[in-house]
Amino acid sequence: MREEADAGRPQATRALVLSSGGVDSTTCLAVAVDELGAENVTTVSVFYGQKHRRELEAADAVARYYGVAHRVLDLSEILKDSNSALMAGSNQDVKHASYAEQIAEDGEGPVSTYVPFRNGLMLSAVAALAMSIYPDEVTEIFLGAHADDAAGDAYPDCSPEFTDHMGAAIEIGTYGRVRLRAPFVDDNKAGVVKRGLELGVPYELTWSCYEGGDKPCGTCATCRDRIAAFRANGVEDPVEYGTPCLLYTSSCV
Repeated sequence: MREEADAGRPQATRALVLSSGGVDSTTCLAVAVDELGAENVTTVSVFYGQKHRRELEAADAVARYYGVAHRVLDLSEILKDSNSALMAGSNQDVKHASYAEQIAEDGEGPVSTYVPFRNGLMLSAVAALAMSIYPDEVTEIFLGAHADDAAGDAYPDCSPEFTDHMGAAIEIGTYGRVRLRAPFVDDNKAGVVKRGLELGVPYELTWSCYEGGDKPCGTCATCRDRIAAFRANGVEDPVEYGTPCLLYTSSCV
C-alpha cells in the first residue's frame, strides 16, 4: 500500500537518516547509501536529555564509516520535564526485562523508557531541516521504526498508523518536498538485522543499550531484543556485552 502511494511521484534525490547509532537506524543508513550514494545522505542525531549519550558517539562513528555528513540537534529543553527512565534527571530506573515481560506485568501501554512524542518531535525538526537545506529537492527522512517496538502499544510512535499519519503531515507541510520513509515499520527486528547483514552493516560500531556504561548491559529490553534478532539470523551480536543475556529469559551468564 505504501509502495503504491509512491508510484508516479518524483524520486527523492536526498536522504536524512534519523540516527541513534543503533541497529535500526544504522540499517536505514545502509539502505539510504545503497540507493542514493553517500554524497546525498546525511545522518541527524538528537540530544534530548538522554542518559545514554553513548548512542551519540555511535551515531558519529557510523556516519564516519559510511562517509556521510552528520548533524546533531539539541531538543533537550523541550523534554526536560519528562520523567522517562531514559532521561538524565529521571527518578525511574531502566527495567531489565524484555518488552513482552514488561507488558505482561504492567499491561499494554507506555513502558518506562517511552519518551513523550519523541519520534514526532524529532521528525518535525528533521523535516524543517530538510526543507531548509534542500528547498528545491525531494528529500526522504528515514526512520528505523519496526513492529517489535510498536507491539503492545509500548512505543505508539513506532506504529504504521503513526508513520502513515506523520508522513502525510510532513508532506503537506513541505509542499511534498519532504517525505517520511520507515522501511521496516511492518517488519520485526530480526528482519531489520537480516537486511543489514545483506548490506554489510558494521553492527560492531552500533550502540543500543539504555544504560550508559562502558559496555552494553545485555539485560535491558533493547539489549535483549537485539541479541534475539541476531540469533534469529543464526549469528551472534558482534558487540561485547558486560553481562551477556540468554535469549528472552531472566537468566544471564
